[in-house]
Amino acid sequence: MKDPKFDDIRPYYEEEIPAAMQRIAESPFFPLLASYVYPEQNMETVREMLKSFRTIADFQLEVMRCVTEQVIAKSITGFSYHGVEQLDPGKRYLFVSNHRDIMLDSCLLQYILYKNGHETTEITFGSNLMSNPIVIDIGKSNKMFRVERGGSMKDFYKNALHLSEYIRHVLTEKDQSVWIAQRNGRTKDGNDSTDQGIIKMFCMSKPQDKIKALSELNIIPVSVSYEWESCDILKTLELYGSRHTKYIKKPGEDLNSILTGIIQPKGKVHIEFCRQLTEDDLIAFDGNTNNEYHKNVAALLDKRIHSGYHLTPNNYIAHDLRYGHEQHRSHYTGQQKQTFINYMDRFNAYEDCDTDALKDIFLSIYANPVNHKA
Repeated sequence: MKDPKFDDIRPYYEEEIPAAMQRIAESPFFPLLASYVYPEQNMETVREMLKSFRTIADFQLEVMRCVTEQVIAKSITGFSYHGVEQLDPGKRYLFVSNHRDIMLDSCLLQYILYKNGHETTEITFGSNLMSNPIVIDIGKSNKMFRVERGGSMKDFYKNALHLSEYIRHVLTEKDQSVWIAQRNGRTKDGNDSTDQGIIKMFCMSKPQDKIKALSELNIIPVSVSYEWESCDILKTLELYGSRHTKYIKKPGEDLNSILTGIIQPKGKVHIEFCRQLTEDDLIAFDGNTNNEYHKNVAALLDKRIHSGYHLTPNNYIAHDLRYGHEQHRSHYTGQQKQTFINYMDRFNAYEDCDTDALKDIFLSIYANPVNHKA
């Protein structure tokens, strides 16, 4: 169902796909994209194939599926998931996920849904990322919708209400599921926590009944675990920089993070579909003030996301190194520990920085999930 009031944030409609494919095919960035997704194919063959696509399903199946399979083949040594069996193909869900990688968290979830006979979801996409025409065309052809960042408090409230209404519209009228991160932006320090403002935003489109406002959305917490944290070096440097001055992103930094996340080796990756938030779960908070309700629901989401972690030797190694003990020694080998230390030692090259501080930040990224899982 189309509603023109959402034209400023929605993905493309089917009839807009052919023109978008034409623009992507003619973009100066197209050769780079084509060489990654279809390394064995002739460039002009790929260009003509792209121009032949007429639907979102065409683009997702022939491009995004191939992108994801290339990422899995080239940079992931083991990809696993659990809990997808709880999903009813006839229902639509709001997947609320921890967020470690700009693109891959949602792409890998879409791939799991596709492989298990479910429809893909619409996906939130920060307005800060929609700066390049080809990124906009790829995103909106991939069922991604715009989430406004920044602005005055008045703008923030208006945008939050608009987003809340759109998410409910997608789930109940467009009959599509939705993926959204548990907070604004990626987790950079390993502390995955749900912003209670996100819960407040969900409720804004049905203010008369805070229980139904959430239960009707069929919220599924999703927990993503990477053996080698996406963009871990970049995240460490950003966190280090923000300790000394107000961190200001450089032009092209988000695009660099997207590309780094795609290419960087990630080792084992696991996605856990955690237990749905039911009406019974939410009724337990019925007597709360609105603020308490949002806070308690966010805490419940956190508990389920943390319980879904698949911790790896790197997490345990980092925890033991950071806290100066060996209580997790049974979870890793000496060789694994040395490999991790050798990787961390690349910070020795940053002579203008406090190397110990950089390493402590880096260790915290991997160690904090152990604290939350405990």
